[in-house]
Formats: sequence, C-alpha cells, structure tokens
Amino acid sequence: MRILFISMPSIHVIRWIENLKNSSYEMYWFDVLGRGRLETIDSVTQFVDWKQRKVPNIKGEYFVKKKAPSIYSIFHSFLEVSANEELEKILKEIKPDVVHSFEMQHGSYPIVKAMNKFSHVKWIYSCWGSDLYYYKNFKSHRKKIREVLKRINYLHTDCARDFVLAKELGFKGKHAGIIPGGSGYDLEEFSKFKIPVSDRKIILVKGYQHTFGRALNVIKALQNIPEIIANYEVVVFGAHSDVINYITLNQLKFKTFTRNELSQREVMQLMGKSLIYIGNNISDGMPNTLLEAIIMNAFPIQSNPGNVTSEIIDNESNGLLIANPEDIKAIEELIISAIKNPLRIASAAVINTKIAAEKLDKKKVRKEVISLYKQL
Repeated sequence: MRILFISMPSIHVIRWIENLKNSSYEMYWFDVLGRGRLETIDSVTQFVDWKQRKVPNIKGEYFVKKKAPSIYSIFHSFLEVSANEELEKILKEIKPDVVHSFEMQHGSYPIVKAMNKFSHVKWIYSCWGSDLYYYKNFKSHRKKIREVLKRINYLHTDCARDFVLAKELGFKGKHAGIIPGGSGYDLEEFSKFKIPVSDRKIILVKGYQHTFGRALNVIKALQNIPEIIANYEVVVFGAHSDVINYITLNQLKFKTFTRNELSQREVMQLMGKSLIYIGNNISDGMPNTLLEAIIMNAFPIQSNPGNVTSEIIDNESNGLLIANPEDIKAIEELIISAIKNPLRIASAAVINTKIAAEKLDKKKVRKEVISLYKQL
C-alpha cells in the first residue's frame, strides 16, 4: 500500500508515522504549508520546497494577504503554485492508494479541489482539536468543512464527540476509530520519571492564552488562594507572553517556561514530579497534555469543552472537570478541593495508571494504527 501523508510539520504526525516504521507500507509526506522537512524515518519520501511564484511580487500584495485574506485567496492561484496544483502533480507521479490528511483548516481545506479531481483515491482525515467543534460555528468555515467531509472516505478521531459532529456536518463515510491524536506513549520509559505522589509539591499549569487557551484564569485563581498553595511550587509551561507578563507584573513567584523552552520529554519529567496538572480552554479535542498527566499520575483538573474530557475523566474520581473555563472562582474551588483531598489524588493515580495501560500504551496504539490501514 502506498500512503501519502499530508500535514504541517508536527510532532504528532512524526509519532503517528513512526508507528509504521517496520511495516511494508510505502510512505510519502507532502509539506502542505511549505515549511520544510519532517524529522521522521528515512523511508518516508518527502515532497518539500515546492512553493514557487508564477509572477513577481506585486506592490500591496502582502497588505491584502494580511488584511483581506478572503479577497487574496481569490487571486492567490494566479500568483504562486497552490497546494492543489502541487498535489495533483504528486498524485499523478506516485499514484497512492490512500491520502491521509491531518487537521482540517491547514491540512485539508487546501487540497480538496485536487482530491475531488482524483475521486478514486481513498482519503482518510484525522480530526484534531477544534477542527469541527469550534470552526463549525463560522459560516465561512462550515461551508469548507462540509465540502471536505463530503469527499472524505474514512475519519479518524481522538474522541467520540467529533464523529457525532462530523455526521451532523454531512460525513457519510466510515469511522476508522478513536485513537489518540499524538499516538501512544512508551509507558515503561516514562515510568522512571514518576516520583511517589505523596512526595510531589508542584502544581503544573499549561500556559496557553490565545483563541482557545484560558491559562490566565487559572493563574488568577491560584493568585487568589496564596495560603492554600503556600507549600507548593507553581510551574507554568508553554506560557504565552500575556501569561508571563501577568505573572511578572503581579510579582507572582511562579516559574514559567515559554512554548518552545521544554521538549516533550522534559514536560513528561515535570508531569512526573507534579501533584496537580491544570489545563483550561474553551475548545479542544482530547488534550494530549491531559493524557500525559494521566500517564504521569499528575492529578488532572481540566476544562471539558464539548464533553470530551469527560470521556476519560470521571469527575471527582480520577480528576476534576472545569465546567466553565471563564469562572475563576469555580477554578479556585476545584484547586482547593484537590489539595485538601490527598486520598482522592492517591486513588486517582491508581485509576489513571490502569487507563494509561489500557488506552495509551505505545505498543497497543501502534497495533490500532496499523489496523486502521488494513481495514481499507
């Protein structure tokens, strides 16, 4: 089988492809955004450096691209080679049995025209994060989503919710299964980073503050309960500038790491030393950092947009659910509840260790990924 992967460069795509390392599949990757090579196994043939101008740069072009992207998209194909045009060439050259695109807005919108032209080629789409849940609320996106889903043959999701949404948006193909978007984890390797839960003194916060992330509400909640967290170190990772600036301005003694400051391995090491992990956003799929917290026995306090988190967290059992990501007072109460109930944290660690073994183990997930292609 010849598989053509289409995505932006991503650690999640790398880990997915590595599941097929010793398979007999012939693998290719198309850098749909033109950002450069993917650091993956050598057997994957990569199509990169394909972006070319058709005409020299036009005065005012950059301004229109930034200020009026919808207008720019109308005449973009006259200015430079499009992803659709390049994909057509690739499809003719390698004649893949299946195209697998990851993510909707950047990885699937730009290729639907070519995929419609080559309607005999099977298309798998991996739904990530807010692909459907958030963007379906916008008329312009909803139209594009429906166009892609109408052509998709197979859908892979990281949660049950997104299969339901896809059907509501017109998907009539086959659900290829629920598999973690970031693939599986080497539980044995990461276990050496875990210290006993009773010895942990870190409250770990994901620091995303953007369209979806609401880390500032967590920071403010922690700021409001200094006496409760006095014996703990607060560490914020993946912190956006708004979060760092707020912590600095308010002279909070919280340790911060920017988005690119820690590797995934270093984040896992932090998780293994953290008593509590807090992630807060208004839109997501199944958060990879939540899964990592579960693996490393950091007690999760996580928002639940679209009820996805509740697919793996039983509230007040193996974690706590944030009902409203904007409710700072409620987040405060959840943090206090977690800290004041060490027996629940210990019990959650046992439950989450079992969940990790059953659902997140690298060997198990690898079999699921291989099986996904066999069903074609």
